[in-house]
Amino acid sequence: MNLEFNSVTKKFGSILAINDISFKVSQGEFVFIVGPSGSGKSTLIKLILKQIRPTSGNILIDDVDINKSSSQRVEKVRQKIGVIFQDYQLIQDKTIEENIITALDIVSYPKADIPAQVDDVLKKVGLLSRRHLFPSQLSGGELQRASLARALSIDPKIILADEPTGNLDPENTWNLMKLLKQINLNYGVSVIMTTHNYEIIEAMGKRTISIKYGNIVQDTAIKKTKKSQHKES
Repeated sequence: MNLEFNSVTKKFGSILAINDISFKVSQGEFVFIVGPSGSGKSTLIKLILKQIRPTSGNILIDDVDINKSSSQRVEKVRQKIGVIFQDYQLIQDKTIEENIITALDIVSYPKADIPAQVDDVLKKVGLLSRRHLFPSQLSGGELQRASLARALSIDPKIILADEPTGNLDPENTWNLMKLLKQINLNYGVSVIMTTHNYEIIEAMGKRTISIKYGNIVQDTAIKKTKKSQHKES
């Protein structure tokens, strides 16, 4: 599943949030979106999720123009995008297992296959023993892994990770990054992640799109240093 921005601009009144940007993410890529607060990173995520519409330009996901196609067609595409947020956004009065089941129900996942799918994603993130706990009973690292399990449950082609390590300590940050790397490499899931953490970016050595004042100022891969390779391993 490819993602493509073609000359996309987004204005909020007189404020120019995204200014005529174009880029493409191919299936299986791992891409960081970086930039200072107010640079347009969150706007970019909201545009991909169609929470807001561009002022001009086109956004294509799997060759579907999400702002011009039928709602049914767009919904089918949207169901192949998993999302994890800095603040987790888990349903507080549901257990971790129930949070995942809710996500599967939303995408009309076959009911007979749900128990096995829940087991599978919880095993991938190391939370099988925590499945019957509520979000309030989990640590920050566990909450983010639960959020990742929910995103993985729908068998996504793309994972959008919006500042997912922002509330995590260094150990849990690297644990989450290792999980995202494994999912990207082992299952070919594209990962698009916004972050302020340049140590992560250097260690991962992936393609990085830098945004400033709504403009793409750099689109490149960062080479790993020996020090950063050691941190990631």
